[in-house]
Amino acid sequence: MELAVFFAEVDAQPWAELQHAYGSAADVPGCLRALAGDEDEASEALSELYGSILHQGSVYEATARAVPYLARLAAAGHHTEDLLVMLGGIAEGGEDQGETDEAACRAAVVGQLPLVLGWVADEKPGLRQAAAWTAAMTGASGPVLPALRSRWAQETDPVVRAELLGAIAHLDPAGSAAEATGAMGAGEPAEVRIAALLAGVDAGRPWTPAHHEAMLTLLPADGLVANRLDQERNEPLQYVVESLLFRDTPEDREAAYALLDAALRSSGPDARAEALWAAETACRLSRSAPERLAAPVRALIADPAAVPAAYPLLTKLGAHGAAAAPVLARLAAGEGDPADRALEALVAVAPAQAAPILARDLGQRPRALGAACGFPRRAAVAPSFPYDPELLDAIRVRLGAGDLEGNEPIWLTVLLGAWGSRASSALPELRSALPRFPKVVPKALAAVCPPEHRAKTAELLTAAARSGPKAGRLAAARAVHDLTGDTAPLLTATAAQLAAGGFDVREAAGIAGELGPAAADLVPALRSALTAPGVNRTIPQLDGDVEIATALWRITGDAAEAVPVLAGVLAAVEPAWMRWTFIHAARAAALIGEAARPLVPALECLLADRQQTPAAVLALHAIAPESLDAPRLAGLLLDSAEADAEPVTAIEALVVLGPTALTDEHLSRLTALAERDLRVTASGLESGIAPADERLRDRAREAVRTLRPHGPH
Repeated sequence: MELAVFFAEVDAQPWAELQHAYGSAADVPGCLRALAGDEDEASEALSELYGSILHQGSVYEATARAVPYLARLAAAGHHTEDLLVMLGGIAEGGEDQGETDEAACRAAVVGQLPLVLGWVADEKPGLRQAAAWTAAMTGASGPVLPALRSRWAQETDPVVRAELLGAIAHLDPAGSAAEATGAMGAGEPAEVRIAALLAGVDAGRPWTPAHHEAMLTLLPADGLVANRLDQERNEPLQYVVESLLFRDTPEDREAAYALLDAALRSSGPDARAEALWAAETACRLSRSAPERLAAPVRALIADPAAVPAAYPLLTKLGAHGAAAAPVLARLAAGEGDPADRALEALVAVAPAQAAPILARDLGQRPRALGAACGFPRRAAVAPSFPYDPELLDAIRVRLGAGDLEGNEPIWLTVLLGAWGSRASSALPELRSALPRFPKVVPKALAAVCPPEHRAKTAELLTAAARSGPKAGRLAAARAVHDLTGDTAPLLTATAAQLAAGGFDVREAAGIAGELGPAAADLVPALRSALTAPGVNRTIPQLDGDVEIATALWRITGDAAEAVPVLAGVLAAVEPAWMRWTFIHAARAAALIGEAARPLVPALECLLADRQQTPAAVLALHAIAPESLDAPRLAGLLLDSAEADAEPVTAIEALVVLGPTALTDEHLSRLTALAERDLRVTASGLESGIAPADERLRDRAREAVRTLRPHGPH
């Protein structure tokens, strides 16, 4: 290939007018040139192209235009294997044929299949492997399958053979049964056998005792796929367990837990490590997992040396992992981070046993203290860590320590606040700590303060609200209000925060709304804090405006100001990251009710987004219930809940619609949300998934009881 002619063709393309992940694709020609340069330049160019035209698997209009040039460079011997893999990634990223750019990208790679398939029989194993994977990613089974099957019949390299089998199964799941079944035998290399097991799972074939035994004999299996290009299945045991659980049938669930039970009892530490990760995945997906895994975990902890590797799983098992408590307590009695990790797990499985151990060395146990407070998840309820007098004494000592910093003051005050008046002996230490930690101490002071100390505590907090550190004045004023009902300090502090503007406007407006008519004096400040007309508002500004509109409604009861503000927010251009702002606005509209009728068209538009559907339905029901197609909305709400898109609000909206809105099918779907084994909640911080799903299940069960008609249905 004459490079001068080649790059003249490259330069003739309108790259500056094309788009990739970072905007204009004007930099693509330079990257293509660098691919033909020295090793360092080429390596950097590959990295840049992965970031721009194949950004985290996404493809763009510039990607399709680049494909022929990438293929020609590969054909000319410039980083052939690397560019083949990139072409495969582009084809994989173009799998969604409903999108113009994606379809164009896959079609562009399909156009290079004659070239790609030529490498399937290359003398270099790496090129054969890359060609097989890339060809499969095009989805063009017609021309590709014969070439792959022909090569499969003669391939001897284990990794290439495994990639070929995976590629054949990808293109022909049902028709690959013969190849996959034959490849499970002991005569095949381990890399091929594991590929055969994964192919069977992907095709939905039954998981038999033969599959079970083969999987166990191949553990540890992670290394068997380390050199595969198919990285979606790079943790085979975890992938098999996940796939079986997703089938959500009793048979497949039993197969998954039988596999985990046996794998967790493995004698080898590497096999156990893979089993532990797969078991964690099961806890994330399956409601029955903690109970089902209790028995093999009891067997696992018979070897104390194996317990530290199981800490993450034990935290997910909670009380079902209580059998590990004695071992964890012994390990937690040590020093440093190892002891802290053991105590963190003990907090989850046996909190009452953990409390006095935490008290003994509180300042050196940040992980355990955070876990006791529900960290890292943002709990929807107060922490339920048991009250312990020894721990209370330790907290009192820590509040006066000179090295108290970071999250520790937050966690200590959260625990005290959750214990309420039982922690009243900490009042002196909290009062002393108030100047140092003015944002977190006030709430705890109000929570622990017994009646006989309210006057003195309120006096201290009032002074902090008036003249203490500015960052803590609002918190102090709220605590005064909680203790005494006195609104004067809170009105003053809220007005000051509204006047300061910025990110704190939303919080201040929320407080004003909570006060309702008692905050009438704040109306001018609220109006002044609204974003000026014509300003290109940021999301925090839009959120602040929604909260101000809500506050004005709650204070005045007059929708004339609030509704136009909400209309302006809902009329904003909708990038995906504004979804929660619109949900917030819909909730505000629901509060206003019938007077918010001008918002109905905008609210109806929100129904198209599953995340926004529940709040939109609640708002529309509050504003114009007579116009709703309730059965249709019930179906949309169940779609949202099943997709883990605001499922709690979706169930709330179903209850609001009432029994007449639900068909037999709707009730069946709602019952499944309550009783199925697969978790509904599957997103968010991992430590919060199971607790959130348990709360959702309770609400779904209550909704079923509320909505199911009496008698046969």
